Amino acid sequence: MDPKAVVQPLHILSDCTLAQARSALGQVFAPDALIQLGAPWGTGAGPDAWADQALAPLYDAMPDAERRTWIEMAGHDAAGQMWVGHGGHYMGQFSNPFLGIPATHRLAAIRFHEFFRIEGDRVVEMQAIWDIPELMMQAGVWPLAPSLGREWLVPGPATQDGLTISGDGSHALGIVGDMLTGLGRSREGEAAMELPRYWHPRCSWYGPAGIGTARGIVGFRQHHQIPFLDAMPDRRALMDQGHFFAEGDYVGFTAWPGMEMTLSGANWLGLPATGQKMTMRSLDFWRVEGDLIRENWVLVDLLDVYAQLGVDVFARMAALGGGQA
Repeated sequence: MDPKAVVQPLHILSDCTLAQARSALGQVFAPDALIQLGAPWGTGAGPDAWADQALAPLYDAMPDAERRTWIEMAGHDAAGQMWVGHGGHYMGQFSNPFLGIPATHRLAAIRFHEFFRIEGDRVVEMQAIWDIPELMMQAGVWPLAPSLGREWLVPGPATQDGLTISGDGSHALGIVGDMLTGLGRSREGEAAMELPRYWHPRCSWYGPAGIGTARGIVGFRQHHQIPFLDAMPDRRALMDQGHFFAEGDYVGFTAWPGMEMTLSGANWLGLPATGQKMTMRSLDFWRVEGDLIRENWVLVDLLDVYAQLGVDVFARMAALGGGQA
């Protein structure tokens, strides 16, 4: 069965009630599907785990919530498993508090990356990160260090083809794979990574709230890569837990977690060198243009990172807003 057809009922979330959303999830997911949601939520089984933990609070906060998808891609990973990746925003009138974030009574948005593993005609696994810190910023209760990158409403693909992706993705997958191999040579210095060989000079790296968007190779280095590598020089990708898949000019990656490291250096996200060992979840999309990466959407579960470091982001947010966590 066409994998995109399996998840087609989810598109009703662009204009529906919570009850209708639950019905759509029931059509899409296996009853015992593994549901893995980013912090502050967790792991559950079956579609109700997603609906109860995330969607129900969202619809309470934004009764007119819309799930606006601007990337939909599908492909097999190296193990032959079929994945579908969705990227977009949940948007709506922010009328009631959400996870303690005060309502703005204005339009608000939360970026999402949601990946679905399909067997037969059902989703049997979901890995998803919502950019909850992005909503904190919109509500004016950002409790952490300022971002180095640009904070804004991250756009979909510049080519406007994110919902019509098709074709063999092997070329794009090769480019991204070679680029990641180059990044693995970071200990040998910038030249060894050969960034200009893989990244378009006008590339855009769309990071999560707390890191922000970086423009061009210099922006990527200054606003994300250098602080990241300096703080965690021993970071190691958990490739055996990751899933790469590609379609057309797009590549997706999901892992739970996808990296482990030690925070041995200072100044990443304004944090000190704590020596804390931790893991990191990251759900990514790349768009390749010719032989170069032009756009990269990255959602890191920063709330989970902070929790591992002993920082209660929600408590800090509540204190900033004069409330209680």
